[in-house]
Amino acid sequence: MARARLTKWQRVAVALGEHIGIDRLDGEVLELATASGKQRWILAVSGGADSVAMLLLIWAHWPERREKMVVAHFDHNLRKVASRADCVFCARVARSLGVIFETETWEEPPGSPSEAQARGVRQAFLERLRRRYRARLIWTGHQLNDVAETMMMRLARGSGSAGLAAPRPIQTRSGSQITRVRPLLGLPRDELASALLAAGGSWREDGTNRTDNYFRNRVRRDVIPGWEKAACRDAVSGAGLSRRLLDEDNTALETWLAEIDFIDVHERLVLKSLSGRPTALWRRALRCWIQRRSDTGDLFRTGFEDLLKNAIEVESDAAE
Repeated sequence: MARARLTKWQRVAVALGEHIGIDRLDGEVLELATASGKQRWILAVSGGADSVAMLLLIWAHWPERREKMVVAHFDHNLRKVASRADCVFCARVARSLGVIFETETWEEPPGSPSEAQARGVRQAFLERLRRRYRARLIWTGHQLNDVAETMMMRLARGSGSAGLAAPRPIQTRSGSQITRVRPLLGLPRDELASALLAAGGSWREDGTNRTDNYFRNRVRRDVIPGWEKAACRDAVSGAGLSRRLLDEDNTALETWLAEIDFIDVHERLVLKSLSGRPTALWRRALRCWIQRRSDTGDLFRTGFEDLLKNAIEVESDAAE
């Protein structure tokens, strides 16, 4: 296809793909994409720089998949005219690229929805699209700075290795066919934005990202810059490396736990099978057992820690 015949956004995509080669995308995602067969891909695009760059790079690097791409934009309807303009922008980009565009609007959002509420309705929209198109992969534009921000947010609530290893390049939800892939986790936000501008592209800015309404906004604006300044190094890239190492540790513990028969046929926790094991395995086994039961109700952190301590003490006494 001669470049002169390309539409505006097709030219931008080609230029961006030349600047950010396919080898810069996450290796795990590349392997999964290669093995995904002829299924459609759902591309979640908000209109921001990250998701627009993701869409353009996928279009550039997988020309054989262009007819199978579905651009999905969820209008949270929180900024009224600006929200609608985001949708129009995303539709225009998709149309210029020649790919399918799907959108849905949150008709009656609450006055001040939480991050969890907004994420929930957006994910429900993506799940409906997945079912309609019989797709498996949902692509999102999370990048390296998102890793650092998420790590800081989860440190604040005391997450372990499983939580600190998020967001992962590939995430398959338990009991679901939906698989989220994040090809940009190794690329920093500034590089993506600069490359997109250099390629002749643009994006939409969400004004709510500059407010104090959300924890992530405060971390992005107030915490990360000060952290990098204090570190006198690229702390964001360091967080990316830590995420990968934590994910390796988490996988090792999960593999070890899978080799232990810690729940019997009557759905009882077998304390003896955990005797002498590290506390990390006890913690995972107990959490897994709780999640499989329907009569435990909500268990707060202090209650969980007390239960964990008692279980270890009971087995320790029995072993003496």
